[in-house]
Amino acid sequence: MLYLKTLIIVVQLLSALGVIGLVLLQHGKGADMGAAFGSGASGSLFGATGSANFLSRTTAVLAALFFATTLALTYLGAYHVKPSAGVLGVAATAPVAASPASVPAASSAPAVAAPASPASVPATGVPK
Repeated sequence: MLYLKTLIIVVQLLSALGVIGLVLLQHGKGADMGAAFGSGASGSLFGATGSANFLSRTTAVLAALFFATTLALTYLGAYHVKPSAGVLGVAATAPVAASPASVPAASSAPAVAAPASPASVPATGVPK
């Protein structure tokens, strides 16, 4: 999963740099608007070159790729593994060990006290 996230981040970074570079290389549409009052062919809405040349199509593809990688990173970042509820829909629990008091002792054997759990035994050698 880590390799997938790293690959998506690299693709996102390259597409972002590509979009920035291609936007800076393109000729602005507003630059032709001044020529609309005096020249003929460049006075059209999209200029003399047309609306869908190589740079604008490549920019659109890289922008779509950037958008897709952003959504993928958001999905992978928000994904959390949830424990399974099991077949019956009840959350699985750890099996409970039998306590020494529930095991029947022989009548001739002396009763043995169950050892205390480590959490209830005071620590030795710890200053108070």
